[in-house]
Amino acid sequence: MQNLPPVTRALLIANVIVFLLQQVAGDWLTAHFALWPVDGSRLFDLGDGSVLRVAFEPWQLVSYGFLHGGFPHIAFNMLGLWMFGGPVEQALGARRFTIFYSVSVVGAALAQLATIHFFKTGDFYPTIGASGGVFGILLAYAMIYPRARIISLFTPFPTPAPIAVAIFIAIEMYMGITGTQEGVAHFAHLGGAAAGFVLLRYWRAQALRSRD
Repeated sequence: MQNLPPVTRALLIANVIVFLLQQVAGDWLTAHFALWPVDGSRLFDLGDGSVLRVAFEPWQLVSYGFLHGGFPHIAFNMLGLWMFGGPVEQALGARRFTIFYSVSVVGAALAQLATIHFFKTGDFYPTIGASGGVFGILLAYAMIYPRARIISLFTPFPTPAPIAVAIFIAIEMYMGITGTQEGVAHFAHLGGAAAGFVLLRYWRAQALRSRD
C-alpha cells in the first residue's frame, strides 16, 4: 500500500471505509447515495421496518461509485484498482488521474441512467460500485502500456493489454445486449470505458496541438 501513488491509495482506503460504514448503516447509505433512476421516485424499505422515498440526486453521479453490494463486489473492484490504478496514475500524474477517474465514474453513471430511461422503462433500482471507474482505468492502462500483458479469467494466458481489454469490452457489450448476468450494470462499465477513452484522446490532441 505504501508504494501506491497517493490518489490510488486514497481511493482504495475511501472505498474500504465506506464499505465498512455500509455494514453499520445498512441500507441507509444505499437510499441516499446509490445512483437512482431519473424517472420519478419510489418508497424504499430500509430493512428495519421504516421506509424512505428515494429519487435521483446530482451527488449520486459520484457517490454511487464508493458503495458496494458485498465482499466479492468490492474485492473484485479494488483488485482492479490496485493492479492498474497505480501505473495509470504514475503515467498521468495525480491531478489528471483524479480527473480521469472522476470522468469515468460520472460517464458510467450517465450511461446507466440513459440505459434505464430509454431501454428499461419502468425499472427502478439502485446502481452501486466502482466498476465504471475501474473499466476506465483498464482502458487507460491498455492505451498507455500497449505492450503490457494481462492474465485474467477471460484471458488465462498472457495477453497484450489492448487485446485483453477489447475482449472485456466485447463481453460486456454482449452481456448487456442479451441481458446475460442480469443485475450487473454492463452499460455502466462500457460508459466508464468510453468516457475515459474520449478524455484520453482529448488530452492527446491537446498535447499534439501544443507541440505544433
